[in-house]
Amino acid sequence: MSAPLIQLSEVNLGFGKHDIFKNIDLVLNKGERSCLVGRNGSGKSTLLKLIAGKIVPDAGHVAVQKGIQISLMEQDPDLSSFSTLGDFAASKLSSNEIYKIEAISNGLKLNLRQEVKFASGGEIRRAALAKIIAETPDLMLLDEPTNHLDIESIQWLEDLLRNLKCGIVIISHDRAFLRAVSKTTLWLDRGILRRNEKNFAGFEDWRDKTWAEEDARNHKLKRRIKEESVWAVEGISARRKRNQGRLKALKELKLENDLQIKRQETAKMSFQSGEISGRKVLEAQSISKKIDGKPICGKFSVTISRGERIALVGANGVGKTTLLNILFKDLSPDEGSIKRGTNLSIANFEQDKGSLNMDASLQENLAGDPEIALSGRADQILVKGIPRHVAGYLKEFLFDPSALRAPVRSLSGGEKSRLILAKLMAKKSNLLLLDEPTNDLDIETLDLLQEILCDYDGTIILISHDRDFVEQVATRVLFFEGNGKIIDFTGGYRSYLNNRSVDKSQKNTDRKSVKSKTMMDLHAKKKNVTVVLLLMTV
Repeated sequence: MSAPLIQLSEVNLGFGKHDIFKNIDLVLNKGERSCLVGRNGSGKSTLLKLIAGKIVPDAGHVAVQKGIQISLMEQDPDLSSFSTLGDFAASKLSSNEIYKIEAISNGLKLNLRQEVKFASGGEIRRAALAKIIAETPDLMLLDEPTNHLDIESIQWLEDLLRNLKCGIVIISHDRAFLRAVSKTTLWLDRGILRRNEKNFAGFEDWRDKTWAEEDARNHKLKRRIKEESVWAVEGISARRKRNQGRLKALKELKLENDLQIKRQETAKMSFQSGEISGRKVLEAQSISKKIDGKPICGKFSVTISRGERIALVGANGVGKTTLLNILFKDLSPDEGSIKRGTNLSIANFEQDKGSLNMDASLQENLAGDPEIALSGRADQILVKGIPRHVAGYLKEFLFDPSALRAPVRSLSGGEKSRLILAKLMAKKSNLLLLDEPTNDLDIETLDLLQEILCDYDGTIILISHDRDFVEQVATRVLFFEGNGKIIDFTGGYRSYLNNRSVDKSQKNTDRKSVKSKTMMDLHAKKKNVTVVLLLMTV
């Protein structure tokens, strides 16, 4: 058996008084594909940096196989010395390896000629992903690789990763992606790293079983402490010398209990509907729109009724956000008419997080929102019409009160998403417009968001490349096929895919039938011609 690519032994790491890892052990081998899961803030990205050698542990040992290359997908790479994304992505490739980056860019739909100064955050992340794939390291560390990828590109990436021979560790919130790619699961929970030799499909059952066993042990520990404490009070005077050992054991039990790290609470999120909207939320008739000559929709008609949950699905750049802006915002169609329903109260989640002031603090972002601000109070807001202290309200979204005055730009992607959700949920609404709301959220928060959206009695229009999320939430799909064609399908995402597969299969069958009939006709004509020729000969 070959030596492991990397081995961590009793590794400890902390920032200030906060322990990130405690005595963790980890072995990664060639060909291993592990998903690394855990709550936001649990230290997943930090662990990848430690494996990549970007961070040195406080204690413990890290052994790396000699001569191997370990590459970490950079979240915020420095592109200042490059003119185009292609220059950056190919910066470590030799001239005879350039073909790799060109092939990969097709799968990721990355424009290699895009100038760095005009590149979006999503394009930069795709360039960083293309770079690490092209470099073919021995151990590849991927932090949220599916962010800013459309479903087609995600499926391309799944196929690619399954066929690579290197070791891979992946952090992702996309459950369908993790199920498709992972072989083993690494779970980072309160500084403890656990390993399961099964792929992500079994994670939730494994997690719940682990927590149930932990709860049973804690319950047993507390019961024993209670029993021993009663004995200590009632019987210690008569048996003081004889029972010093038992008293010492009681102290150790109490210390063990005190050292227990409580599980992080789940965010207490809930949307509250405002006044009921009209039965018909929107009616669009034969609308068409082109942007820079590119068709977004052509003669498209749609009626949206109160209470529907509709997902807009399609490749990046086909116009999903543009259509959302046409239907419900201030972008006008080139042709056609749009009639919006009555009494609409809209809450809007923007993909670029444009509703946040990055230089302002968390508290200022909430208290400065005119829709929820409480006049004369910088530390309070109106939550569904009721005055609430900002610190107490944000605590429900897992923000520590000490972070209230920190600038928003210092937050992680998941924390920014939770802050936007906190703003939206403070308002009463009957129409939610959600553009990629799942990016950077951890799995537990995603589960909760799914639940509350399914319980929401208003109307939901969402854009997402998270297949599980769309399947769980949406009851209707608008699928963008490109070139302005939009398919309106009533049913879930998987039902749409199954229906499309049946249609394709039927078309293939029809083609075969037509081809078969044509060949039979040709054979028949050939026989007739042969008969005629024979008669003429006679």
